[in-house]
Amino acid sequence: MTASARLLFYSVLSIHRQNHRDLHHFLPLSSGITATKTLCCRRRIRFSSQMASGGMQAPTTSTQTMRLPNGEFFEISAASGVSESEFRIAIESALFKQWLKNMQSEKGLLAGGQMHLQHVEVQGIDMFGNSIGFLKFKAEVFDKQTGMKVPGIVFARGPSVAVLILLESEEDTFVVLTEQVRVPVGKLILELPAGMVDDEGGDVVGTAVREVEEETGIKLNVQDMVNLTAFLDPTTSCKVFPSPGGCDEELSLFLYKGNVKKEIIKALQGKEMGLRDHGELIKVHVVPYDKLWRITADAKALSAVALYEMAKRDGLL
Repeated sequence: MTASARLLFYSVLSIHRQNHRDLHHFLPLSSGITATKTLCCRRRIRFSSQMASGGMQAPTTSTQTMRLPNGEFFEISAASGVSESEFRIAIESALFKQWLKNMQSEKGLLAGGQMHLQHVEVQGIDMFGNSIGFLKFKAEVFDKQTGMKVPGIVFARGPSVAVLILLESEEDTFVVLTEQVRVPVGKLILELPAGMVDDEGGDVVGTAVREVEEETGIKLNVQDMVNLTAFLDPTTSCKVFPSPGGCDEELSLFLYKGNVKKEIIKALQGKEMGLRDHGELIKVHVVPYDKLWRITADAKALSAVALYEMAKRDGLL
């Protein structure tokens, strides 16, 4: 078969499969489960009509149709360069499942029926060992009333924690910060000890205690931790979203207060910490609490200060 003939063949095949898929969207559900299974469970490989150099066929693209609990359907596919195994890991990951759950929650975008999720394109994943760390995808979400598409590029990293550590010493209050290399912003940043919640159980307070020890060497007790974000109104999900325009990260912010001798403050100052085998290069800093809001650009720290001060003002602490 000539190159032009192959091109025509795959173009026709793609159109046929597209029409076949679209037909199922309008099939009456008189057959009940049969039609639903066809749409929800059948995976298809859609062939590209583009030809690679030398007349070879371009790589195939994985595509799957999924059904939401509200009865609507959306298509999810893999972008060029995303392998079949990466695609499977992405759509079966806790990150993607949680995003779908958020979309369908009581205050989710799809809850009121005004928005429609039409398509999701998985663009890439980053693995942390055997588990997925970051997921990048693009969602096509439309306002049903206007027909307009809303911005839907998502960098999914899931829940994380940070801890505001206040140490009282001889009538002075100090806060413990970490200085870390942050390549995305190209700077060293002074910030609160923090980390991602990477266990399936979602143990946020346990993760907070563990991150503090790894990054500062300070061992805290779970029962001494105060969840500052728990003071927020339940409509907020009692989380802080630092960058909701592009990232799903949801922060739980904790407070720890303790009394220490000056020798402890001096020992912590400049201490080098972090998991070196994970590429963590961390230096501990101890600064006066009343100077914190002016010396850090860390959104976690500034949010924690705001919650702490407002909770004190309202008599919650």
